[in-house]
Amino acid sequence: MSVRQPRAGDGGGREFQRVSDELRARMADGTYPLRSFLPSQRNLADEFGVSRDTVQRALRELSDEGWIESKQGSGSRVVKTQRIQSSTARATRSRRGVTLGPLISEAFEQPQVSMDVFTLTSETLDAHIRLQAERIRGGFIAPQRIALRMLLPSRALPLPYPTVKGDTDDPRMRARLNAITEHHTGSLRGVLADLRTEGLVPAVDVQIRHVPLTPVFKLYLFNGTEALHGPYEVMERQLDLGDGRKVTALDVLGLGATLTHHVKDADPGSPGSVFVGSMQAWFDSVWDHLTE
Repeated sequence: MSVRQPRAGDGGGREFQRVSDELRARMADGTYPLRSFLPSQRNLADEFGVSRDTVQRALRELSDEGWIESKQGSGSRVVKTQRIQSSTARATRSRRGVTLGPLISEAFEQPQVSMDVFTLTSETLDAHIRLQAERIRGGFIAPQRIALRMLLPSRALPLPYPTVKGDTDDPRMRARLNAITEHHTGSLRGVLADLRTEGLVPAVDVQIRHVPLTPVFKLYLFNGTEALHGPYEVMERQLDLGDGRKVTALDVLGLGATLTHHVKDADPGSPGSVFVGSMQAWFDSVWDHLTE
């Protein structure tokens, strides 16, 4: 990862959000495992090319959300990570447990990659797809086709979260959600389109549709054989919406959700096969009949 020089006046919402998003992703994928310490504020500022103030702002948000504990002179320790419960052999053999990154990496090692995703935003997936794109550019993997179908909530649908607590009509939270979603869906489309344009992946098909459903769970289906499923947990958190004022919001954190991992096997009646089959049938039915 290239190092850039810090920029003056970089404490705005976009830079602060970029740093906090990336640190969440690293804690979720095991780069910074539970009970480990984050790099120093100076090192993070150098790596991301931002000021110390921006790093401190990002760390305060992560602390408010319960991801880290920070103590003066001791640094910031990880106290929450993405949890994935899996009974597969590779998960039970791993001392650190299974994380989302390796599961997506394994899916991309197949010549035909298919992903069906139902989520509140595409933030988590965007980070992982960018990592896979770098593996493809480096020649480590060479999928011949990538097909992504993503279901997102309708832009016109009143959502119970994220909202300002006590003021569900406040439009700022929905505007923030839409901005995050548009940023990451645009990034996803661009990254995958570039792989096709550069001749690295012969066939790329990205379809994103909106559905009049509030996501109460997150779902990933990989190559028709694996499913990751987990409920969103509603929480109160302090948010700075960009004008310097904090609000108490009702929100969910996709990276903090506990996911269960299911694998389809040779037995059509096994719990894994039944779960993957039923969730694939659910996704297909919503895609065919409810999407805009």
